[in-house]
Amino acid sequence: MMDQTIPAHGYRPDLVVEDLAIPSDTPGISLHLRNKRASAQKAFSAERTILMVHGATYSSASLFDVPFGGRSFMDHLAAQGFDVFALDVRGYGGSTRPPEMDAPAQDSAPLVRTNVAVRDLASAVDYILRHRGIPRLNLVAMSWGGSVAGAYTAGNNDKVVRLALVAPLWLLNTPAPIDSGGALGGYRTVPVLDFRGRWLAAAPEAARASLIPEGWFERWAEASLASDPQGNTERPRVMRAVNGPIQDIRDYWSAGKTIYDANDIRVPVLLVHAEWDRDVTMATMQNFFSSLKRAPYRRWVEIGEGTHMVLLERNRMQAFDAISQFLTERDPHGTPSA
Repeated sequence: MMDQTIPAHGYRPDLVVEDLAIPSDTPGISLHLRNKRASAQKAFSAERTILMVHGATYSSASLFDVPFGGRSFMDHLAAQGFDVFALDVRGYGGSTRPPEMDAPAQDSAPLVRTNVAVRDLASAVDYILRHRGIPRLNLVAMSWGGSVAGAYTAGNNDKVVRLALVAPLWLLNTPAPIDSGGALGGYRTVPVLDFRGRWLAAAPEAARASLIPEGWFERWAEASLASDPQGNTERPRVMRAVNGPIQDIRDYWSAGKTIYDANDIRVPVLLVHAEWDRDVTMATMQNFFSSLKRAPYRRWVEIGEGTHMVLLERNRMQAFDAISQFLTERDPHGTPSA
């Protein structure tokens, strides 16, 4: 466990960061949790506690905690008084890699299926609830993490205050860009520095030059590559990512089958989406939104001029503010969230 104030890492001095290694439900597998909060914060509540979950390729630090313009998404939430945690599922970021990742990818079946990630999320939730002495918390998740958080919530509504999902994976009506086809081994290697082309290709040509502010892609790519020291030793530099999420896309989301029943989610839900998202289309979002029939209330925020990676683009503050507002507002029944 590491507890340090952050100037040495370039973070704001009024925020505290802890990097925690917590046990999973599997011997030998530990999970990385990063916590950020205001240094003056001493009291903790369910309504002001957040756990964030990453997508199918990049870790939570890569998606939520690379500071652009002096502030990351985690910084933004912590500065607003939230006690913010971000989880790396096994195989990602600072969490333990399955031992099969030390062997050639073709030697194992796709690693870390969605059900395994749901178990890791459960371990993290239970740790935080014990650690803070609270009964529930908020979940914020992106892409595949949205399906992990959705499945967890569907079975554990009593532990979730509100659920905010950015481009959550759901039934797909077009081929998944993340799936390049062919046989799937345990994991894949991702040439992160080559990702800019596919990222920008989702936007109209005239918008591509300004979609990612200058220097942001390079800073994000370096942080992503640093999350996998073993892969980063190769040339060209790559990052390893498990293939379980892609196998689940094939077996479920692209096959017209859901991993969980959205009707089982009974907490308030926010969906955030961007208009140029090719990975999770508008039709997919409409289907998911319409499936949330038992949520006490639900909202869909559509952000113009953004892609699947909107949290890392010039319009990211629109997503940040939509989520912050949802988590702090008074609900329609008149009960304040904090």
